[in-house]
Formats: sequence, structure tokens, C-alpha cells
Amino acid sequence: MAVVVSKEIAASPEVVWAMVSDLTRMGEWSPENKGGEWAKGATGPAVGAIFKGRNSNGKKSWSTTVKVTEFEPSKKISFALMVGPSAWCDWVWEVAPSATGTLVTHSWIDRRGWFANWLGGKVSGVTDRASHNRANMERTLDALAGAVHGS
Repeated sequence: MAVVVSKEIAASPEVVWAMVSDLTRMGEWSPENKGGEWAKGATGPAVGAIFKGRNSNGKKSWSTTVKVTEFEPSKKISFALMVGPSAWCDWVWEVAPSATGTLVTHSWIDRRGWFANWLGGKVSGVTDRASHNRANMERTLDALAGAVHGS
């Protein structure tokens, strides 16, 4: 299952890319992610880099480990949510020039089996992760657009 949302943002692709590829800042726009830091010697995005994230939903909070799986500077960053050796889902950000500035596409690709789905619901308090993520991804894109325009 995948959830994909896109938004046109009236800013240069370079400006938007600098924001979405800096995972440490994601908590500024996301209603669930609260930011984090690069780990295991990583200082920024590159294939194989590890990032430790913090998340919350209501009274529930949890940490994550993600691994960058694709990195095309100024175009695409993809990272897998890792639980041990297993990738539970992928998060993808893509940036492309458009007639009005930049088309930003944000995707979530679910790779969980039934047990991981059940456990994730217990940890996060979210039973319908796809609907929850779609709403949060749309809010994240709106907040990103607002941040680009200083609102």
C-alpha cells in the first residue's frame, strides 16, 4: 500500500529541497515527527546514512531509526523505517521544477505485515495508518509551503 500526496509550492526547487532533505528540521512541519538527529557517524543525507527520529501522537511517543535508501541531490530522498533488520515502510520526498515554482511529492510505502501493523498501532495509537498518514502528509506539505512563504 502506498499513500502519495503532492503540492505546488511557489518557491525554487533549491529552496524546497534544502528544507525537505534536512531531516533534522522535519519536526517544524510535521504534526507527528518531532525532529531528530543523524546517528552512527552520519552528518547529513547520503545512501546508508542513519537518522534517529522522535515522534508523538497525543499522549503516545516513540523513537524511530531510519536509513537513507535513495539520495539524488536536488531531486529525491527516500528512507526506510527500520525495526531491527526489517524495513516497515519507506518515506519518499521528491522535488521537481514546475510552472509555478516546485512540485513536491511526499510518499509513504507500507511494508508491514499483520504483526507489525498491530504492534505499530499499539505504540502509536493509530490503527488506520494509511488514512492517518495521508492527513498528516497533507498538513506537512501545507506547513512546508507556509514556512517557505514565511507565514
